[in-house]
Amino acid sequence: MSYHIEGRDGPWEIVVGMEVHAQIISNAKLFSGAATAFGAPPNSQVSLVDAAFPGMLPVINRECVAQAVLSGLGLNAAINLRSRFDRKNYFYADLPAGYQISQYQEPLVGKGALSIELADGSTREIGITRLHIEQDAGKSLHDQHPSKSYIDLNRAGVALMEIVSEPDIRSPEEAGLYLRKLRTILRYLGTCDGNMEEGSLRADVNVSVRRPGEGLRTRCEVKNVNSVRFVMQAIEAEAHRQVEVWEAGGEVLQETRLFDPARGATRSMRSKEEAHDYRYFPDPDLVPLTLDPAWIEELRSALPELPDAKKARFMAEYGLSAYDASQLVAEAPTADYFETLAKGRRAKAVANLMLGDIQAALNRLGQSFAATPTFPSEAVGALLDMIEDGTINGRIAKEVIEEMEASGEGPRAVVARKGLCQVTDTAAIEEAVTAVLARESAKVAEYRAGKEKLFGYFVGQVMKAMGGKGNPALVNETLKKRLA
Repeated sequence: MSYHIEGRDGPWEIVVGMEVHAQIISNAKLFSGAATAFGAPPNSQVSLVDAAFPGMLPVINRECVAQAVLSGLGLNAAINLRSRFDRKNYFYADLPAGYQISQYQEPLVGKGALSIELADGSTREIGITRLHIEQDAGKSLHDQHPSKSYIDLNRAGVALMEIVSEPDIRSPEEAGLYLRKLRTILRYLGTCDGNMEEGSLRADVNVSVRRPGEGLRTRCEVKNVNSVRFVMQAIEAEAHRQVEVWEAGGEVLQETRLFDPARGATRSMRSKEEAHDYRYFPDPDLVPLTLDPAWIEELRSALPELPDAKKARFMAEYGLSAYDASQLVAEAPTADYFETLAKGRRAKAVANLMLGDIQAALNRLGQSFAATPTFPSEAVGALLDMIEDGTINGRIAKEVIEEMEASGEGPRAVVARKGLCQVTDTAAIEEAVTAVLARESAKVAEYRAGKEKLFGYFVGQVMKAMGGKGNPALVNETLKKRLA
């Protein structure tokens, strides 16, 4: 179902395109050998090239180009054998050269596409216009001194990929799905860590509104949004603002805006620049970049299995639902963890435990399947085996997980220490059933008179009487015989 904003005079459609800046994983910057580690002391990772000292010449980092080509291949995009670097001229205090080395008319990567899955199970394809590489600017620090701004050039020259989408996104939800999917693909490829909190993935969102069936109206760009949730909120807020302007008889001006999460609103930053305002021209210090087709094919052969292919395989090979498979492939380490556990075990049982009680515990601990000292795959495998062989049941497993979370012990140690083994002694189960049915004689009469929904109540009462340790299958079987 399409997403519309209901205005005073009828519905409005949202049109969104995104420009995502993704920091390339590389030990050195795009045009210098300076380091790129996050969190280093200010101005400790700055070469003479990054500081734009006179006479310093940029030298292209081959690894950064390879990472960008891999990203293009992962987005099913065309790789251009010839691309060119341009100077994009503008003044910021944290841009020492007064220009940014970027790409404009001849980018490294051309058109591609990314598929997103909507809540109703349908898919939509979002076009990729281009992917080009460029250097980042530094950072201005305004909170270090009461009257001065400080400049940190550690980020200056760090390699970025700018990934530009077509204006194919039609709702805040689709924008969130697109950004998450893009981040997932880049993480699978190992070309960007996707850490929005550290600024290694940032989104500029171009938003406009129009009446259904109309052509495009004026857009505004919301700059540097640093979380998926804020991207969605920014689109919602800016679209409503534009609807109010148009319906009041005004005209939306093309401009750059900032999103204020505290107010849930956008505010004007500056009038939007056009390409000619940046005075693009070919960088005289860098010859055009020419790629060998054999090298591109070598990179293509190194592509990992990407999320969509992995999801299809999980559904076919393990018999998982589309939902479970989507959840498991959202991060490569989660998918690897699942496959480790699924060897020789029931895949559905593995998925249920991982996506249920284990995921909830990891969320509480601030851990993930990528690195969890509390729930290593060997320990969770042992827990699954104890459920499968009848040592414990699902209800006890939940208690074991909570105890593992609290104590850091393995599952077998927790079960032994707390005496949590499942009761399979038929005499003990018969005794508990007898006691419950004697106590609940009125409900027994109701059940036998046709109120069969009470069966679940009896099961719950017997399990409660046995401290949750009764074997569910034996409890059910015994109750059925006694109530017949």
